[in-house]
Amino acid sequence: MKKYLYIFCTLTGAALMGCTDLDLIPEDTMAPENYFSSEEELRLWTNAYYGMLPGADALNDICADDVIKNILDNEILGNRTPGTEKAWDWEDLRVINTYFQWCKNCDDVNARNHYDGFSHFMRAYFYFKKVQRYGDVPYYDEVIGSKDNELLYKPRDSRKYVMQKVMEDLDQAISMLPETKTPYEVNKWTALALKSRAALFEGTFRKYHNLGDWEEMLKQSAAASLELIQKGGFSLYKTGSTPYRDLFARLDAPAEEIILGRRYSTELSVLHNSQCNSMTGNQRVSFTKRFVDHYLMADGSRYTDKPGHEKNEFVAEVTGRDPRLSQTILTPGYVQKGTTKEMINTLSKYTLTGYQYIKYVMEPQYDQSNKSPMYFPLFRLAEVYLNYAEAKAELGTLTQDDLDISVNLLRDRAGMEDAHIDMDEANANPDPYLMADVTGYPNVTKSAMTGVILEIRRERTVELCLEGFRLFDMIRWKEGKQLTNEYHGVYFPGEGKYDLNGDGKMETAIYKDQAPSGLGLTKYKLGVDFFLTNDTEGYMWPHKDVKRTWNEERDYLWPIPTDERTLNHSLTQNPGWEDGLSY
Repeated sequence: MKKYLYIFCTLTGAALMGCTDLDLIPEDTMAPENYFSSEEELRLWTNAYYGMLPGADALNDICADDVIKNILDNEILGNRTPGTEKAWDWEDLRVINTYFQWCKNCDDVNARNHYDGFSHFMRAYFYFKKVQRYGDVPYYDEVIGSKDNELLYKPRDSRKYVMQKVMEDLDQAISMLPETKTPYEVNKWTALALKSRAALFEGTFRKYHNLGDWEEMLKQSAAASLELIQKGGFSLYKTGSTPYRDLFARLDAPAEEIILGRRYSTELSVLHNSQCNSMTGNQRVSFTKRFVDHYLMADGSRYTDKPGHEKNEFVAEVTGRDPRLSQTILTPGYVQKGTTKEMINTLSKYTLTGYQYIKYVMEPQYDQSNKSPMYFPLFRLAEVYLNYAEAKAELGTLTQDDLDISVNLLRDRAGMEDAHIDMDEANANPDPYLMADVTGYPNVTKSAMTGVILEIRRERTVELCLEGFRLFDMIRWKEGKQLTNEYHGVYFPGEGKYDLNGDGKMETAIYKDQAPSGLGLTKYKLGVDFFLTNDTEGYMWPHKDVKRTWNEERDYLWPIPTDERTLNHSLTQNPGWEDGLSY
């Protein structure tokens, strides 16, 4: 209810945080029955929806097995509890359903179609995120009054029912929203992109968690993806010699690839944190060796097939790889935008693993907390390509032509035109590294499509890193246990001096007891600055003594908050979560 009142306060010019009393609203002009009567009023109301979408900081705060930070997330540590769960929030839904309750006040049919479509999109988005987190949730398509006890205290509806309603809302949105491509406004193509994403998540979740009825969802994902690919008029951003890096290091969203972006602005003082865009972020967000091992060689051969790859030192490890690696992490030759000096890997100063990110890094003036005005991608064409290929592969209907109009275009953009995924070759020779218990995806479907499914997962891991996908990808693939494996970084064969930028000069030293001599050396003391897995030899080992747990019977869903179950005895708890309540 609070957000519902805040919107009215905003529309009347009152300060957002200052309006907390219903009496402050001019009831003769701002009561719902007197509002929603013009296109402008519909626009003003639905503008609030954009604040319901996630921002850069929220998406980049999510860690999994690919990216870690100083403090691991509760999902990895096993610290989630029914008593501390806070995301069971329904204010956004009330705002959306209030629109549907009163929008008939407007006689402008064209305006109604646009904003009705936007509202259908947002209700679908709201419920998709709820299902991702909780599974079964109560479904409401109307505003609930304080005396509507039957609805207020209803039990949870099944995820299958709720996701069917999500698909219905998205179909309505697709039919109503304009086709005009605007990277900061929801349109028909945004609705198709959400359908592509939501149906893929639900179809693969049902498949890998043995819930049944998964094929139809994957068919819907593939169909929505294909329509967007064929009719949306989007293309991959290819400007400059490092297009992947440049896509994420610019102020404005490039309309050719970005279907929907989150806008930020220095002029409007709407900025996001340096954690995802700064060379000096205090969270020390770091990639893991598991992630880096996903990258192929530039010629398309598998890095992990090479004898001795496990003990390659940093320069050898990152040389000759998929060009996106050097556009994602700091490698020899990296120069930050707006500077001319090559930067050298600083190991533990700004990173936990020696793999320091450069994705989203712009000029030095933005290297401060809450100073970035760079847009953030919420939906982009590359994801739709990956959704399409994965849905078809999981259905067993993927063809080489499907790959060539989707994920192989990502390799073209990366400069790997001669390293396309060959479906027959991938299926004949699945990557053993990506099938292994510790390094891969041991639960992947064992079928004639196993090899190509793994290659699509490789491509998704590389292409979409730091965009908020990985945790929920691992959840839908039922690979949660992989989150508890040790997180490793750069390999060092022992104490001594190292050249980390490939210029032949030793600028870095690691030691256990006695610091080596030498001018210009940056020195790191083992056991103090960082640990290695075998004391004086091995991989950088962050979170060495941190316990990580994953309960296969419980942790793929979040708990229903205890307070909510206390208020509504009809709400059942998710399996495995104990809250002390007997109902």
